[in-house]
Amino acid sequence: MNLLNQYGVPTPKSKPAFSASEARDVAKNFGTDKLVIKAQVLAGGRGKGYFAGPNGLKGGVQMVESPLLWSTDNPPRMDNSPEQAEKYASQMIGHKLITKQTGAAGRVCNAIMLAERRNPTHEYYVAILNDRGLGGPALVASRQGGMNIEDVARDDPSAIITAPIDFHAGLSQEKALEMADKLGFKPETREKAADIFVKLYKLFKDKDATQIEINPLAEVEGGDVLCMDAKLGFDENAEFRQKDIFDLRDFSQEAPSEVEAAKFGLNFIKLDGSIGCLVNGAGLAMATMDVLNLNGGSPANFLDVGGGATAEAVKKAFELLLSDGSVKSIFVNIFGGIMRCDVIAEGIIMAARELEMTIPLIVRLQGTKENEAKELIRESKMKIFAYDHLDEAAAAAVKAAQ
Repeated sequence: MNLLNQYGVPTPKSKPAFSASEARDVAKNFGTDKLVIKAQVLAGGRGKGYFAGPNGLKGGVQMVESPLLWSTDNPPRMDNSPEQAEKYASQMIGHKLITKQTGAAGRVCNAIMLAERRNPTHEYYVAILNDRGLGGPALVASRQGGMNIEDVARDDPSAIITAPIDFHAGLSQEKALEMADKLGFKPETREKAADIFVKLYKLFKDKDATQIEINPLAEVEGGDVLCMDAKLGFDENAEFRQKDIFDLRDFSQEAPSEVEAAKFGLNFIKLDGSIGCLVNGAGLAMATMDVLNLNGGSPANFLDVGGGATAEAVKKAFELLLSDGSVKSIFVNIFGGIMRCDVIAEGIIMAARELEMTIPLIVRLQGTKENEAKELIRESKMKIFAYDHLDEAAAAAVKAAQ
């Protein structure tokens, strides 16, 4: 919200709180009698989510009434006062919110946001994205906002309007007004909407964003147009010049294993299966997971060690795999192009010895220094099962995990 406001994009007035008592104080001094309290979790579907635990709060977005006038004749009620904000905050902060996007693991809520409640008269969807088909950025919008845009695109593709944007020239006022008219904004709000579109693109370009998504963008009672909720994504390759943006990164919202992997240059994503995967190259990693599925197995992770991994990085990769108690076998699939097979083999042997690996380890090494790698494995005299063919190796990994 602060970033949007820096670019002159209007939003409801909002203030964060990091404890239940702070939420009470914020509500007491907010200056309006109708508030919304929102769990600050980096995932969509918060309103329909629920907090973990047998008595967990239902919904990460709740309505709060905060009286402006306090008097002995009209004392605040528990269900209609800053105490209500405090109660909701205590049920949110420190607890895991589970939504459609988080999966069963959920994500911990470390803060809440209290925002003024503004009643929409109509809700729209607006986003600025990089469009591969257009070869540049695009303004993507729909009159059907405030809901899952993927469902709208599936059920009524004609409801999605896309307009290309000249990367350097930006979005002109003329084009922005044209989009506002297509979306059906009222005569008294069309210029306000167009102004928001132009400012959103400036934010997109200035901050090296990959995604600026406003859902909903709302016409509200009183004639204002406000960005009610937002999802912003940024290009990691631009971190060196966007320090202020990347300083906002909240590692508590990410899987610890993924954060640890990134320190070693490993691309790691936790999945739900039982076969640990270690592969070089994102494409081969995807193909490996597909082959495991075709053979009746399920991958426990996506792990791309890249082309420049050292033996130490490979050892760290094994530590990540073995830290997952659901992993029953490990499948290493390496195509030696930039990455040398013997370096991977050294890492495998080092990890197997130092980590006292007991689960089955299936290895397929092909390409640069392949023969040297296989010789290292043979000389190690360890229970590492080497295969030449992908299907055969995948079938062995699946069988070992059963």
